[in-house]
Amino acid sequence: MTDAPICPLCLRPIPPGTRQSLHHLVPKLKGGKGGAVVRLHQICHNEIHATLTEVELARDYSTVEALRAHPRLAKFIDWVGRRPPEFHSRTPGPRRKR
Repeated sequence: MTDAPICPLCLRPIPPGTRQSLHHLVPKLKGGKGGAVVRLHQICHNEIHATLTEVELARDYSTVEALRAHPRLAKFIDWVGRRPPEFHSRTPGPRRKR
């Protein structure tokens, strides 16, 4: 597992076969098409989109550092960091304010 990429959000490895996806740091619909992407655990990606709107992502959270500093995501990172790298669970419904 030495070659497994590291999830930049939770800093856990992403082993082969683990649910994962690419996250556009600036949402495609907000000008990020063709822009920077990062590979994340699927659970981490789901949490980002359950927490923040596309506008918030584009305006204030277009870097991994900004995402990691968000209070709700920081709490999630602490929680998921205690799980094995291949851990996945359903992300509860949308929690962001519209």
